[in-house]
Parts: sequence; structure tokens; C-alpha cells
Amino acid sequence: MKVLIIGYGSIGKRHCEVLSGFKEIESIDIVTKQNLNERKTFSSLQEVHEIDSYDYIIISSQTNKHYEQLSYLEQHVKDKIILCEKPLFETDKELHVKNNIVYVGYVLRFHPLLQRLKELLKDETVLSANAVCGQYLPAWRPNTDYTKCYSAKKEQGGGVLLDLSHEIDYVEWLCGNMIDVKSYQKKISDLEIDSDDFTTLIGVTDRDVIVNITVDYISKITHRTLHVNTLENSYTLDFINATLIQSDKNSLKQTYGFSNLKKNYFFENMHKSVLKKEPVCCDYEQAKKVMQTIKKVQEQR
Repeated sequence: MKVLIIGYGSIGKRHCEVLSGFKEIESIDIVTKQNLNERKTFSSLQEVHEIDSYDYIIISSQTNKHYEQLSYLEQHVKDKIILCEKPLFETDKELHVKNNIVYVGYVLRFHPLLQRLKELLKDETVLSANAVCGQYLPAWRPNTDYTKCYSAKKEQGGGVLLDLSHEIDYVEWLCGNMIDVKSYQKKISDLEIDSDDFTTLIGVTDRDVIVNITVDYISKITHRTLHVNTLENSYTLDFINATLIQSDKNSLKQTYGFSNLKKNYFFENMHKSVLKKEPVCCDYEQAKKVMQTIKKVQEQR
């Protein structure tokens, strides 16, 4: 199996690192302007003249390039597996995908405790969900000037709403698609960026679940938690500490944990799922629904 990775920033490098350990991968080529002695490279997608020879194509470029690159692939290859990094686009755009199978890299779906929670909720009536995630942007990528990364630049598809759209994806994965949204999105800190650093939204899903999501670049205490209330139980999932607590009406608690998660655990399992065409990974239509929710928030800015 031949792999082509488009974009070789930190996420492209991680995809390359993970896939290098897969026995079925024969070669990995890269679309990048960087000079890489160990890999075959192309300076642009248009220079990949035998693009139809690749079986698995990964788009890991800046968000504002995803639409153009995915459109190009739809026109030039057929029956390929394509993984596009999240978010799908910088805003909701029309692109009918029919020639290839497209997935989007919402890796948190592969957190074992989120999967456990989804299983626990299967036979319950969910009432509400509250997801919060925050991390101080300058501390996000060590040894990197945060003002020069795409997160800081609105025109490149940066901003906390897009960067942390994991929360929208997994909440909709668990609770249904949001059909009504009220939101507040703004830059409120002294960070030297022109993208938004704070977003909060409240909405209701097509399963009649009340949802609240807040994400930010400004918290000096890194956190990522999800609270879900059902008729019978309440759940708290702490992604940072890898714990899931279940409490019933009688305050009887059960705690699930998952220790020693490997660095690339989510990515390895995501790629395995994609290559097997399993339903866990976010598919193109699901990613489009995430983009529709994002657009509703963007329109209320």
C-alpha cells in the first residue's frame, strides 16, 4: 500500500511516524516544500504525476487549503481512501464527494473511555451534555512561536472554534446533531493573534439533548472534560486524567480508568479503522454536519 501525505507540519509528521510502523505500508511520499532526504517529496500536489498510484492519501495541510486539495483529489483519483485532518474546511462549503471514500481526523473518537461512554449511553435517555476544553496557546506547541502557527491566523483557518472542533464532533457523535445553536465567539485575551480565542455555545440536538460547549486558548490550567446527564445516571469524563465516573440516583459511583495510553494510541487506532473502513471514524457526511454547526456559530460572531 502506497501512502501520500499532503503537508508536513507537526500533524503530518505524526501521521508519517505512525504509518511507518504499519506492515502493509510499502512507501510514504510527502507533498511539502521542505527538503527531506529520507522521503520522496513533491513541492505541490500538482507535481504528483502518478497520483493514481497511491492507495491512501492524507490531507494534513493548513485548514484553508483542505477544500482546494480535496476538490483536486476528487477530480484526479477514484476509489481511494482519503483522510482529511480536522476540521474539514474553515467554514461550511459545498463539495460533493462521490469518487472516493473520505474520513476526517477526529481522533478523540478513539479514546477508550469515550468509546466506553458511548456504549453506556446506548440504552439511556440523554438529557444534557456539557463539554469544556481549554489550554493556553503559547504552551500548546513547545519550542514554537505561537504567533507564527496557523492557530493564530484567521486567514489560515485558525481560531479556537476550528482548532478544538473535536468537542463539537464527539458531542454530536454521542447526542445527535445540533439543530439550534446560540453562541458567543470572540478574542478576549492579550494573545498576539487575530483569530478568536474563546467560544461558548448552547444548543439542542435532534435527539432533544441540551448541549453546552466552551473552548478556549486562554486557560493556564489545561483541561478537557465532558459531563453527561441521563434519566438514570450522571457521567464525568476527564480526558486529561483518563477517568470516567458514573453516578446513579443513589449516589453509587463507579470509576473507569485507562492508564498508560501510548503517545500515538489514538492515531494508530484511527488509521486502522480507516483502512478497514470501519464506522467509528468520522466520515465525510458526519464531518459536514460538524461544519454546519460551526457555520451557525461563525454567523453569530
